[in-house]
Amino acid sequence: MSTENEGTSVPPAPSAPPPPPVDAPAASAHQGPPAPGAAPGPASPPPAGARDAAGQAYGPSPHAIEGEDGYGAPGAYGTPTAYGAHDAHGGQVPQGGSPAGPHSHSSAPDASWPPPPPQSTPAYGDGGAGHGAGGWGSAPQQPAPKSGGGRGRMVAAVLAAALLAGGLGGGLGYTLARENDSSGSTTVSSSTSGGNVKRDPGTVAGVAAKALPSTVTIEAESSSGEGGTGTGFVFDTQGHIVTNNHVVADAVDGGKVSVTFPNGKKYAAEVVGNAQGYDVAVIKLDNAPSDLRPLTLGNSDEVAVGDSTIAIGAPFGLSNTVTTGIISAKNRPVASSDGTGSQASYMSALQTDASINPGNSGGPLLDAQGNVIGINSAIQSTSNGGFGTGQSGSIGLGFAIPINQAKYVAQELIRTGKPVYAKIGASVSLEDTTGGAKITDQGAGGSEPVDPGGPADKAGLKPGDVITKLDDRVIDSGPTLIGEIWTHKPGDEVTITYERGGKEQTTDLTLGSRVGDN
Repeated sequence: MSTENEGTSVPPAPSAPPPPPVDAPAASAHQGPPAPGAAPGPASPPPAGARDAAGQAYGPSPHAIEGEDGYGAPGAYGTPTAYGAHDAHGGQVPQGGSPAGPHSHSSAPDASWPPPPPQSTPAYGDGGAGHGAGGWGSAPQQPAPKSGGGRGRMVAAVLAAALLAGGLGGGLGYTLARENDSSGSTTVSSSTSGGNVKRDPGTVAGVAAKALPSTVTIEAESSSGEGGTGTGFVFDTQGHIVTNNHVVADAVDGGKVSVTFPNGKKYAAEVVGNAQGYDVAVIKLDNAPSDLRPLTLGNSDEVAVGDSTIAIGAPFGLSNTVTTGIISAKNRPVASSDGTGSQASYMSALQTDASINPGNSGGPLLDAQGNVIGINSAIQSTSNGGFGTGQSGSIGLGFAIPINQAKYVAQELIRTGKPVYAKIGASVSLEDTTGGAKITDQGAGGSEPVDPGGPADKAGLKPGDVITKLDDRVIDSGPTLIGEIWTHKPGDEVTITYERGGKEQTTDLTLGSRVGDN
């Protein structure tokens, strides 16, 4: 499925009450195109196309699901919308001509890259500027005042009488309580309250108390002054912070990044590396303090549907916000985009109903023990915005990058500064379909659809083959295949199930690698 990213700039936080313990830094306004999914009606379907199963290049993005950090959602929930094509090296092969759809036919591919963003992808969770129109927080049209002073005076009289009666009742209640108290009250008072209450580590309050000091609010600004607000968390004691790529993308080329901790301390930071396809980035604090406490990383493979979740972030600029929910689903295929023309990201996501909104992007999704199991990245949302900003809010459909995948990506970025992607070396169609991932007849820019000597070629795959499974994961489309491939590392051996001429066959394939997003 597709979802839309939160955006690139974040609306200012409401003046009252301020977010405890410190106000989120104000983000500069970003005038961008309206967010995918913001329009009241459905977006026009993008052209059909094909894309490398390795996700090397990106074609027209799928319809976006507006939300925290995700990408456009397909017509049927959970099914990616039409995408362009990618070659064996990741180059996208968008199909020109008619709009994409289950029955659309490919025409000559467009070699341009990157492809346009999804038309209705889920939104990123960063505090980026909303692209939706008409927020759910927008005030409705007020009806014109009606004449009739007599009725108004009567209503006022009734109101005054009600207030008087309430006052008398309150006074009478106080008097009776005071008299009863003198004769022996049955009320039981607690000997502890507020800060004196012991909160066990397994409680939400206990988890929040431990995780909040290591969760930060990030402000990213481009050289032109545009940017937004998102979230991140301490990854190691050297000062590395993990977040979403779309949170800091504006600051990659000559921009500025600042990090604010819940105690109010603020640090400058620099981008160490970013992976647009994975939507993961690592930044490093300048003059990092010596008392950093990295959050404990869990095992996202062992997460079960129904497990409790806790999300921490800065929704709509409200720093240090804690929300709770459960794991609603696993291995949810999601393609996301920030709606600004950047290439899409793909993930086999953890789905949660914990409230996630613009500004939550890059923040940790924790289990009941306080272990990080995912990075909040996208939401599927209605097209309305909140706080009058035009940004969409949570409807209980949030998506997080599994931490097992994010950990590998972050470690590669710290080590080399560049992402490494697994690939099969074949271009697959990104059309909106549920029949599988079809290897296209033509690659990007006229290249071969199956990379000669590549993993798919060595495994015997050919143009026209339809991949239906990767190991035990059902593959219903090209975007689903890309998301599943990226949960693996280069060199992993997988079993591919495919159909050729109406017959099902299987083959073993060793995944290749691609370095960088281009």
